[in-house]
Amino acid sequence: MNIVFQSINYKADIKLKNFAKKKIYKMNLFYKKIINVFISTKIENSSNRINKYAEIKIGIPGKSIIVKKRSSSFEKAIKTAVISAQRIIKKKKEKLYSF
Repeated sequence: MNIVFQSINYKADIKLKNFAKKKIYKMNLFYKKIINVFISTKIENSSNRINKYAEIKIGIPGKSIIVKKRSSSFEKAIKTAVISAQRIIKKKKEKLYSF
């Protein structure tokens, strides 16, 4: 599995990158067919505190899964995006193996 982390309009520290990679590797435990993952984070210009944006694109056989979340911190945005992606993958896996 190939993981690409991209930060837009700011420089991400190594802690954030490691946090994101750790969350993605946990997803690989229950679905082994993940080919690649692109994580994109950016700070949006808005007046409220919820301006941290995370987008995760997961490449699996068939269609790719794209999840976008916004929160007050990058960690929360990445965590909720990973949870949503896990839910989508579980549904896809159940549909694939149900007869």
